[in-house]
Amino acid sequence: MTLAEAESTMKKTVEATQKAFNSIRTGRANASLLDKVQVEYYGNPAPLKSLANITTPDASTILIQPYDRTSLNIVEKAISLSDVGLTPSNDGSVIRLNIPPLTSERRKELVKLAAKYAEEGRVGIRNIRRDALDSIRKQQKAADISEDESRDQQDKLQKITNIYTAKIDELLAEKEKDISTV
Repeated sequence: MTLAEAESTMKKTVEATQKAFNSIRTGRANASLLDKVQVEYYGNPAPLKSLANITTPDASTILIQPYDRTSLNIVEKAISLSDVGLTPSNDGSVIRLNIPPLTSERRKELVKLAAKYAEEGRVGIRNIRRDALDSIRKQQKAADISEDESRDQQDKLQKITNIYTAKIDELLAEKEKDISTV
């Protein structure tokens, strides 16, 4: 694994952590809350956003308008069965999700969940670093690179690791602030 490959993989890990953060409710309506919802459409699972227009008309409502009106009930059922924790309201043409204000206990739980996602991201980055270090050491053992080159690459790898770990920490601080803001 080269340094460029390691950096690219770390970047993807940060992006995955950001997606995980987006799925956490902050008390405000956000269409990304429904990113993980899968709808059983004609026997195949499909992401909700490919079957419906999802908008946020105000800070406490998500409006879901299926492209195919006949799929309204299966979309409603998929949302009910998902881990979103919101009850859909169907008026015959659109589905409304009302986002209730978060209690202080729920905010604390969500901060813990965000911290868990951040730690998973950090662990992923450390695993990438470990694989890259193994690769550098193998190259040194095989005499493909000198000991000085090996040390330089290891130092560069550590700097890259620190940068991406810091990015995850920034994302976590931002998400904690979003969750804690009433």
